[in-house]
Amino acid sequence: MARPSSVWAIAAPVGLGLFSLGLAFGLVVVHAGLEWWWATVFTAVVYAGSLEFLLVGLATAAAPLLVVASTTLIVNLRHVFYALSFPLDRVNGVLAKVYSTYALTDEAYAVTSVESRDWTSRRILLVQLIFQVAWVSGATIGALAGSALPIEKVQGLDFALTALFVVLAIDAYRVRPEPLLALGAAGCAVVAWLLVPEQMLVWAFVGYTALLIGRLGLERRRSADG
Repeated sequence: MARPSSVWAIAAPVGLGLFSLGLAFGLVVVHAGLEWWWATVFTAVVYAGSLEFLLVGLATAAAPLLVVASTTLIVNLRHVFYALSFPLDRVNGVLAKVYSTYALTDEAYAVTSVESRDWTSRRILLVQLIFQVAWVSGATIGALAGSALPIEKVQGLDFALTALFVVLAIDAYRVRPEPLLALGAAGCAVVAWLLVPEQMLVWAFVGYTALLIGRLGLERRRSADG
């Protein structure tokens, strides 16, 4: 019987990617005109990669709180679906469960979906902690170093988040291939880009969430009929 992979062997590749992405986020924060410590605040308190990149633009534009709240709800609504299959029941202790729920990021969910589901509470929490430390430290270092770089050198770094999500999506598809859902997600992105390019990410999430809810309703109806 093969021995389970160590926590570091599992977390290190994704953690390295998060650290590099954090460097990019820190540079984006500084060159958006915010103080360097905002990178640490965003990553340590908000801790939601895609939303954090959006918040930089919302903060610099002084967006109304209602816009910030609605954007946060729509972008992070996908975490409701993550919670349905995340092994939170294996996490021991109230405070540990609270932290594990707070640290349920796309990367943490992707790793627990790909790897064994027989993880202990300690392994789940340690993987999530490694991911957050990598993200916060990368963003802080990137922000501190950002003032020494010309603005032209950091343009387009926010695409690093898109690249990371593409890799996670490919790994998730390999484990659980569902062509119709993949095509539906791509379709939502294309339609949102064509209709509302300024808010493409938000409306793509809205469309895909509606698609998932509709699929769930159909499956329940088929189960009831069967």
